[in-house]
Amino acid sequence: MKKILFSVLIILIIMSCKTPAPVVELEQPIVHVVKLEPVPQPVPEPVSVPEPEVIIPVIDILEPEFSIVSIYILKADLVVTEFETVLRIDNPNEFEVEFSSIIYELYGNGAFWANGRGNDILHVPALSSSETNFIFKMNFIDMNRRLLDDVIALKPIDYRFKGQAHVQPELKNYPAFVANFDCSGYSQVRQR
Repeated sequence: MKKILFSVLIILIIMSCKTPAPVVELEQPIVHVVKLEPVPQPVPEPVSVPEPEVIIPVIDILEPEFSIVSIYILKADLVVTEFETVLRIDNPNEFEVEFSSIIYELYGNGAFWANGRGNDILHVPALSSSETNFIFKMNFIDMNRRLLDDVIALKPIDYRFKGQAHVQPELKNYPAFVANFDCSGYSQVRQR
C-alpha cells in the first residue's frame, strides 16, 4: 500500500505542476494626468556697469628749487629803500609747471626785510629754470646800522628766502599742489 500511496502522491504533485496558473485579469491601470504649468522665472535685475575710471599714471613730481639771483637797490632814501629781488626757480620735472602764487618772507643778514605775495608768477618749462622779480620796500629805522652800511657799500648779503608756492603741473588730471621752500645763500647787492 505504501507503493500505491506513494504513486498517487507523485501523480498529484506532477498534476499540480502542470496545471496552468489561473489568469487574473487586471483592471485598466489608473493614469492621473497632471497638467504642469511653467514655473515663473525671476526677472534678473539690471546690472549697473560702473563708469570707467580715469587712470592717472603715477608720476613722481619733484618740488621746484628756489634761489635768489641778485638783490638790486632801485631807490635809496635815508629811511626807506626800495629793492628788487630776482628769484630763480628751477623745475627738475619732465613737464612744465605754472606758479599761480607765492607767499614769501625775505631775511637779510639774519634780520627780517620784507614779506609779500605774488600772483600769476611764472611759467617754468620742463627741466629748465625761469626768473621773476619781486619789488619791496624796507625801512631801516628799526634795523641794525651795520645792515644799512652793508647795503650802502653793496656788499654781499646773507639771505634767507622762505614761503609757499602754489604749483600747477601742466599735466591733464593732476591737481595743483603747494611747495614749501626755505632757501638761503649769499647775494650781491647791486645798484640799478
